[in-house]
Amino acid sequence: MHCSESIVAKNVQITSDIFVIDVENPGLKINPGQFFMIKGWSGEPTLMRPISVFKADVRILSFMYRVVGKGTRLLSLMQEGDKLTVLGPCGNGYPVDEISGNVALVGGGVGIPPLCHTAKVLSGKGCRVDACLGYRNEVFAASDFEPYCNTVAISTEDGSSGYKGFVTDILQPENYDFILTCGPEVMMRSVVAKAAGSGAKVFCSLEHRMACGIGACLGCSIRTKKGMRRVCKEGPVFDSALLDW
Repeated sequence: MHCSESIVAKNVQITSDIFVIDVENPGLKINPGQFFMIKGWSGEPTLMRPISVFKADVRILSFMYRVVGKGTRLLSLMQEGDKLTVLGPCGNGYPVDEISGNVALVGGGVGIPPLCHTAKVLSGKGCRVDACLGYRNEVFAASDFEPYCNTVAISTEDGSSGYKGFVTDILQPENYDFILTCGPEVMMRSVVAKAAGSGAKVFCSLEHRMACGIGACLGCSIRTKKGMRRVCKEGPVFDSALLDW
């Protein structure tokens, strides 16, 4: 866990409400699925904001985020050269050392960005990776998956791009050894249900309101089949078999 002041290298808007902010990497190694607590303003709101890693290399950390409230709106106003505080990497990501063979990445909405770094790492270790990405309408980040994936399938609810419908409609779990998913809970529940009996092992990255990001406040605790677990500490990635859904 590292807390430091970092410098904004770039902050760009890519859709009506989606931004990508690049910050200097203070020499950190990021496991796929981990996140950072970020704050680039003084005063209110007091709490930092949890944002998953979109891309990472030795120089730059990239975070893709949707503007949904005051904190992310302030983040969207930051410019090159501005300073912000980053705490992380936080949480447990996808267990990439356990994953091999054919892998499906299933993402929905702002659950899509953390799967991009995941795709890069898994393809680098020899996995055959396919991405299934679901959107309401505006498509973002799909091209970023292409260098690391065998196929990138897109669905939109309004039919403006790719398959018209839900991303779970285009998933064929019987083709995979592992399925890694991140997005709305209703989507991930559907992924787990569809994969039941297929032989594919499913890992889910949960989205949850967080205050501290380090497991101290217990505010993000969820009930599992083995008792209460903190999304920010024991998660955000959980074996779907552990989730009490």
